[in-house]
Amino acid sequence: MKSSNHTFPASHRRRLDVWDVLIRLILLAASVACLLPFVHVVAKSLSDDAYVIAQKVFLVPKGFTLEAYSKIFADDSILRSLYVSVIVTVLFTIAGMIVTICAAYPLSRPQLKGRAALTFICVFTLYFGGGIIPDYLLVNSLGMLDTIWSLVLPLSFSAFNLLILKSSIASSIPVSLEESARMDGAGHFRILTSIVLPLSKPILATLSLFYAVGRWNAYQDALFYIKHNVDLRPLQLKLYYLVVQASESFQLEATTVELSNPEVLKASVVVFATLPIICVYPFIQKYFVQGVMLGSVKG
Repeated sequence: MKSSNHTFPASHRRRLDVWDVLIRLILLAASVACLLPFVHVVAKSLSDDAYVIAQKVFLVPKGFTLEAYSKIFADDSILRSLYVSVIVTVLFTIAGMIVTICAAYPLSRPQLKGRAALTFICVFTLYFGGGIIPDYLLVNSLGMLDTIWSLVLPLSFSAFNLLILKSSIASSIPVSLEESARMDGAGHFRILTSIVLPLSKPILATLSLFYAVGRWNAYQDALFYIKHNVDLRPLQLKLYYLVVQASESFQLEATTVELSNPEVLKASVVVFATLPIICVYPFIQKYFVQGVMLGSVKG
């Protein structure tokens, strides 16, 4: 009896292998291109200032020292900025997820009248916006300048995240499941909390990461809205002021750091601001991959 397995020509297998190797090399090159700048910054933050001035530090620290980090932890303003960033990120993520969930669930149900028009309104905001000046005037008229809420409320809704969650719920939560729960006497809130949210953990974790990373890295709104209350400056804004300062002396709140080249302190602050959000990834990486796949199933 002849075997039904098909054998491919050697040239075809070799061509597939070449493409496989090429794709892997491209992905490896892209990964290295993303990783090397951060490794370079870490090496500079751990190097002696003389080697950095001489531009002899690339990927390996030279003259290993933790002096820059000791100056950071000795400065109360940077630690306070870290605390503000953590609080703002947590509040922003919670507010963003509440608004997104409450909007995505009804828009994903076919029985909602006018959901196409409501979805179009949300999508419209992805293409057109009022701009910085109207945003500033709105925040000012609401009395939120120099308050923590100016960093939480204005950007707490993302139409992009709404569309991802809406597509995920529509594709993974069948209407029949909701109808059976309604026949048992469950209301919309009970269906949302007992059925939709437990079955949507991967996409919820993914969107939470999107909100948290976006808020953690943002500083422009704080630059506009936090002018006089320096205690509310987040870590990224503090980093911005340190990086753009052109003088040869960094004036920190606790001490004045005299450096002939302030690149070491800049690099250490960059690492200090990046590590907290990097530490979050290993805990939700599994949900992140699953959530991205779920959100791309159906548009």
